[in-house]
Amino acid sequence: MKKLLVINGPNLNMLGIREPGIYGKKTYEDLKKYIMKHAREKGVAVEIYQSNHEGDIVTKIQKAYKNKHAIIINAGAYTHTSVAILDALKAVALPTVEVHISNIDEREEFRKTSYIGMYAMKQIMGKGFNGYTEAIDYIIENVKN
Repeated sequence: MKKLLVINGPNLNMLGIREPGIYGKKTYEDLKKYIMKHAREKGVAVEIYQSNHEGDIVTKIQKAYKNKHAIIINAGAYTHTSVAILDALKAVALPTVEVHISNIDEREEFRKTSYIGMYAMKQIMGKGFNGYTEAIDYIIENVKN
């Protein structure tokens, strides 16, 4: 059974409250339930993690080494700023899919730079919660155990 780690970065715990015109009205709990339901249907084990702290995200990525088959990450604002998260992903060398609820290419100029995208095997953006299920499906189809 594939074991996936889904990491969500800063402010994703505020879904449903934070800029609903961009992120929608569904909550972070709704997102977790949506991901877990899809994972069960696909027969994969998923651990979901959220942190507002860069170092905690780095540590979680490091702990995935030899414990997970792949990572799905929505690093939030750290997408555009964190060389540390990029370096952690490169260090563990796990297949990684980057997900964003909104389309970061259609937002502010500074959001168009993705450090995570410099490593990720695929970027999925602008598909809302469906981006996470697309990432799970992509990993199932493209990553060997």
